Amino acid sequence: MDVQLNGKNDDGFGIEVVLLEGDTKAPSCPHGPTLLFEKASKGEEKGRRFYACSACRDRKDCNFFQWEDEKVSETRLLARESENQSKKPLFTHRQYCSRFKVFKSLREDQRRLCQECDLLLVPEERGAHIGHKAPADDITDAQLQRPSTLLRPLENKKSNAQYLFTDRSSHFLLDTLAGRGFQKVLCVGTPRLHELIKQRNLEGKSKPMKSLLLDIDFRYAQFYGQDEFCHYNMFNHHFFGGEAARAVLQAFLGEGADGERVVMVADPPFGGLVKPLANSFSSIANTWQSLQTTGGSDKEMPMIWIFPYFFEPRILECFPSFVMLDYQVDYDNHPLYKHGKTGRKQSPVRLFTNLAPRDIVLPKEEGYRFCAMCQRYVSSQNRHCSQCNVCPSKDGREWRHCSECQKCFKPSWRHCTSCGRCALPDHPCGRSQGGKQEGCFNCGSPAHKRRACPLADAQRSHKSKTKAKKGSANQRPPKPKRMSGAARRALKKTALVT
Repeated sequence: MDVQLNGKNDDGFGIEVVLLEGDTKAPSCPHGPTLLFEKASKGEEKGRRFYACSACRDRKDCNFFQWEDEKVSETRLLARESENQSKKPLFTHRQYCSRFKVFKSLREDQRRLCQECDLLLVPEERGAHIGHKAPADDITDAQLQRPSTLLRPLENKKSNAQYLFTDRSSHFLLDTLAGRGFQKVLCVGTPRLHELIKQRNLEGKSKPMKSLLLDIDFRYAQFYGQDEFCHYNMFNHHFFGGEAARAVLQAFLGEGADGERVVMVADPPFGGLVKPLANSFSSIANTWQSLQTTGGSDKEMPMIWIFPYFFEPRILECFPSFVMLDYQVDYDNHPLYKHGKTGRKQSPVRLFTNLAPRDIVLPKEEGYRFCAMCQRYVSSQNRHCSQCNVCPSKDGREWRHCSECQKCFKPSWRHCTSCGRCALPDHPCGRSQGGKQEGCFNCGSPAHKRRACPLADAQRSHKSKTKAKKGSANQRPPKPKRMSGAARRALKKTALVT
């Protein structure tokens, strides 16, 4: 399955991610199996392919790079394996669980967390961490129930980007899911929601719910048992715990004797690649579907994908049954993604779901209302357009209808007669807002993508004749022994893919 992503620059350079099929195996870095990318340039039928890290878009975080057709020496393979082993957690999940029991048995004034190592310290380890930073305050049982308040968020935007729900968003999500009758919540990258479920269960004021946290942050293994947490990379559907962790997920997704309903809530890093994420979520949904004993094989796993609204076209391309809701998700530790702000400063993060929109009641006190024509709850300023027959706004502001484009746009956009479309008043005509050419990498047309370019056949024919004349049809450039400048540039360009 080949997928084209929007990663290109003024020179016609683009990066596509290629999702592997069948038994093809990708080399691994410390974050699990890598992704296969293809570098495409103007006029080229096919670009050269390379493997790079699935989770990190910055070489400073993970510098793995390998051409697809490159032969790797045994020495390099051994060095790579050594590097992967060195990046593994200090302890196994089972060992972390044993340590947590010891830690919890200590008095609160004896409990210490090393903030430099992100490690709960048992008494005999304190000497080795005596020069490290640790909070002076006692660690209470309540804090141990909310590890996200103890651990420092990993806020590298190009890798972990660990932003945490506010209590407002966490309570809304959980109240909505409980109201819809779900008894199990698969929390993919949503530690705050997982914490809240466990906290409510302890309070005993509502019907108990089960939750399983899948997260790339292995630090949570210190706080949760093996049936509550799996170390997981959502960009390549990789379980660091192997088949044992996969079995935990499979057991959780089963309905059980009481027919417990399962829903998945995923909150990926916003700089992540949509297609690999969708591939992972589809794999989870397929596992769920294979375990269903009632309702037939055409049922969809209930899912909520939390992502910025400007990714809507890409998400709907992967999951056509999804609908984007107007609810604004906000985060404690994000400087801009806050509910209640106006214009560009308000949170752009939304809920994409296959649940019925009319059944997800958005709070009236936060400025949402029900649109009878759309049969869903919308932002108070999202006015229904009688010509489009939808509530068109994506960003919470009231949009305006363009009679020439026959579509609604942001209030700041105006129709450009030169471009024949609506855009910002100061946009460069014939170009995208960022000054980058849109559409086909091959011919520059905005009407299609490179793989559908009508000039492709002519170019293939011309290249074949040229190669035949030169007698070089089977020649290949020498394979680099070390990472070349082109390799470094190609790896760097993966940071442009969103």
